[in-house]
Amino acid sequence: MTRLRVSAKTRPPVDLRTNELRGQCRRPSHTLPPLTSMTPSRARVFLNAVPWWLLAIVGLVAWLVVEALSSELYRQILSVVSDGIGVTVFVALVSFTAATLVGLLAAMGLQSTHLVVRQFARFYCEVIRGIPVLVLLFYVAFVGAPLLLQLVDLATSFARPKGSPPPFEARDFSLMWRAILALTISYSAFIAEVFRAGFQAVGRGQTDAARSLGMTPRQVFRHVTFPLAFRTILPPLGNDFVSMIKDSALVSVLGVGDITQMAKVFASGSFLFFARVGAPSSSARASMSKCPRRLQFGLRISMRALRLSLATPSFLPWRRSGDASRGRNTGSKAAPNIRFV
Repeated sequence: MTRLRVSAKTRPPVDLRTNELRGQCRRPSHTLPPLTSMTPSRARVFLNAVPWWLLAIVGLVAWLVVEALSSELYRQILSVVSDGIGVTVFVALVSFTAATLVGLLAAMGLQSTHLVVRQFARFYCEVIRGIPVLVLLFYVAFVGAPLLLQLVDLATSFARPKGSPPPFEARDFSLMWRAILALTISYSAFIAEVFRAGFQAVGRGQTDAARSLGMTPRQVFRHVTFPLAFRTILPPLGNDFVSMIKDSALVSVLGVGDITQMAKVFASGSFLFFARVGAPSSSARASMSKCPRRLQFGLRISMRALRLSLATPSFLPWRRSGDASRGRNTGSKAAPNIRFV
């Protein structure tokens, strides 16, 4: 096989800056505008930074307040519906707190090295996530709660004298707590997957570095995994909290006196349904749904403050007092003296 040799005279000239042939490289017909004309104006930056959605919500709430104060009918509606606001807030907060704790335990079970614990946690999450909330409400309220009381009665029967009545009866377990138990079971499976995704989002190098320092698995989870995963977990948790507030209206099918139930009672007597009674209920739930965004804003501010404090030399715990803290070069570095509890 013969090789073709191209001499330097026959080679086409190449522009080293563009790595293309000089004869084929053409300048574009149009020229880019100067950089000063591409920068947005202050008015456009201000308009992009203004939260117009928040102003719309504030205006809608202000309009509802003015309507409520100027109308006798709205004042009557608010006097009835306000009795269920406390019930709705209590059900949503208690159910979400309990679901978060149960979901955290289930997520730790999903990450467990034990086969039985991991498979049981996976079975729990897969089964519960496939059951509708309304079906689970009816099942827990009318089947699960009486069965739980029977198990408690059977467990305490050995410590009670014969012929004595059981310590708990079905009427002692109120419908509100049955609804809270159902919402806790339903949302704990979804929150478990949120925690699992957040824990797996932490880099492997972070945990390996923590183990190389001699930290136990519990210390790795407490000081490294959970703090790094918290920022990833917080937005999905906020979404679940908003969904919990909306699904708390389902407890009205059990007769719990929340906002929806009280509005339904008033509407059944006055025949004024969506147009008059639905507005206070929806506005109350909309104001509660803004809590996760406020929490995310507070976390963002706290993280910025933490970065500023970490940037200052006085914050570092392994800096010694004296010359090392004043920034003088003493010729030897201070060894870190970090203690993990």
